[in-house]
Amino acid sequence: MSELQLVELSATTIVAVNNMSLKPGQEQFLAPVSYGVAATVVNPQTTWQRVVVDGDEVVGFVSANFDTEATPAHFVSVLWRINVDADDQGRGVGRFAVEQLLEEARARGMDHVDVIYEAGADGPQAFFDRVGFTPVGETEYGEVIAEIRL
Repeated sequence: MSELQLVELSATTIVAVNNMSLKPGQEQFLAPVSYGVAATVVNPQTTWQRVVVDGDEVVGFVSANFDTEATPAHFVSVLWRINVDADDQGRGVGRFAVEQLLEEARARGMDHVDVIYEAGADGPQAFFDRVGFTPVGETEYGEVIAEIRL
């Protein structure tokens, strides 16, 4: 693996982001990338989306929102989605993306980052646990709310 970098989502990278593959069973936990990209159009001042590249190869995507006036409170500083291409999972790409997100949250004066996910086999909980998120509650739909305090 060469040096991972974050770049802004662009016309050049969006096709590669949309074509990233998932491991079997992961698709049930993830809405299409285009749903997350649409958030930029709706909330361009608060949405933060970046692509993780390894050299010239797109290997991941991370999307977050920072809105001090958002309600409920777990939407103030939230990781909306993180995708790592199936062939690149387990190489530190996701951890790198989360670390960069935490740096951005600190720079924006946030004191935490939340994530909301569905529990289940093949789901993202093990990853979120490994990178430091701690479950703190549930949404009204039964999804897990976890956070990292900064």
